[in-house]
Amino acid sequence: MELEKSDRPWGRYEVLQEAPNHKVKCIWVLPGKRLSYQRHQKRAEHWFIVQGTALVTIDGQDRTLGPGSTVDFAIGVLHRIANAGSDEVIFVEVQTGTYFGEDDIERVEDDFGR
Repeated sequence: MELEKSDRPWGRYEVLQEAPNHKVKCIWVLPGKRLSYQRHQKRAEHWFIVQGTALVTIDGQDRTLGPGSTVDFAIGVLHRIANAGSDEVIFVEVQTGTYFGEDDIERVEDDFGR
């Protein structure tokens, strides 16, 4: 089975593994770009920063993370990642829960009008 890959206005992602109770993605964020400020009703997420300087917002609080750093988001927690540096930010996202569809994204703020 071919795993999902997708180009986005902020960069791209590739699904590395998918199962009934989890999904693993590798995500690339272009310099100066950020994902939407969002939350999920059916999944929690764990991020592992692989490369770059990431500005992560969690329920309104900003944290700067570098390679080797991790962060966790429970179901319903608002979160966003932005690339604060001049190189791509690369991180691995592990989703756990009951549903992993892209339609379980509630966007509170989005630079791209989605």
